[in-house]
Amino acid sequence: MTDQILILGGRGRIGNSVAQDLITHTQAKITVTGRQVATEVASLQQAESRMRFLALDLADTEQLRKAIASHNLVIHCAGPFVYRDATVLKTCIEEGVNYLDVSDNRAFTRKALAYNEAASAAGVTAIVNTGIFPGISNSMVRRDVEQLDEAERIHLSYVVSGSGGAGITVMRTTFLGLQQPFEAWLDNQWQTVKPYSNREKVKFPSPYGNAGVYWFDMPEAFTLVDSFPVKTVITKFGSVPDFYNHLTWIAAHIFPPSWIRNPNGVEFLSHVSHRMTAVSDRFSGIGVAIRSEVQGTKEGKSSRICSTLVHENTAVAAGAGTGSIAELMLLGKLKKPGVWPVEQALSTALFEQTMQSRGLKINFELVS
Repeated sequence: MTDQILILGGRGRIGNSVAQDLITHTQAKITVTGRQVATEVASLQQAESRMRFLALDLADTEQLRKAIASHNLVIHCAGPFVYRDATVLKTCIEEGVNYLDVSDNRAFTRKALAYNEAASAAGVTAIVNTGIFPGISNSMVRRDVEQLDEAERIHLSYVVSGSGGAGITVMRTTFLGLQQPFEAWLDNQWQTVKPYSNREKVKFPSPYGNAGVYWFDMPEAFTLVDSFPVKTVITKFGSVPDFYNHLTWIAAHIFPPSWIRNPNGVEFLSHVSHRMTAVSDRFSGIGVAIRSEVQGTKEGKSSRICSTLVHENTAVAAGAGTGSIAELMLLGKLKKPGVWPVEQALSTALFEQTMQSRGLKINFELVS
């Protein structure tokens, strides 16, 4: 039988990148969804016979259930996930359908992980936080941790050029992430930190060099703590050109909090930022760099291992992160009933294999 994949939010930049990766690396038939039938649907189906469009509103639970039941893998790309509950995952478990998502929100991730026992009992493999960050980044950390005898400190940083090739949803996610302080695991205890604070210069590979990054709330901030017995987990994010960092800092620290917490304020800032990056992308590009640094001990000595990844298109890299896991699930190489963050589900061997097949090169350095 031909595998049938349902991509919710498949017309967005990230969802489309996931679909393109699957077209390239699998033989599956793919259904992409959106709220309305668009004029480009006919040309989309003519260009790729294995892809079709389905008009679907996630609020229509009856139609959602029918759509899920007719596929054997669901990939949830319909963000921002701060606005989503776990209805899609719950329905997948009830229908016995495997599940992936590109979620990037702490609260949503906790809601999803709460279904671990139900998914396990149903024999459903569900993996959350796939994509690029979180996603590939988490697997880079796992690989680094495994190189040490004992890991003590994780420092995970990201920098994105302009829009990253993603749509306005990513802009919304950024500003929504500025709304509240969050808990970070520092020196074996949870401590409250402010988003977009404590600027730090981190050395990334060319063409990024020393780039400014700031505290940012990501699901990795707590899933990595659950996954590995470390004392500290730091997650930081930054943008290129650097003036976007300063504008975001102003939004986080100078604007009245009511502006950021008001949906209309988030929409205004998101649309303004999107228009700005439409211009700056021509000069900065739309790439991404990830840097994972894990400190600990190896053979009784203090050691530090660092891994880095650079890709010219953030959205394409996210598609590869999710698509690679979907490919493994379809091939039967990744079957782990329950709900898992990606670093708990995907082995380093399989991670390295799929990254190599997609031409994504990860550089590693061990410093004793």
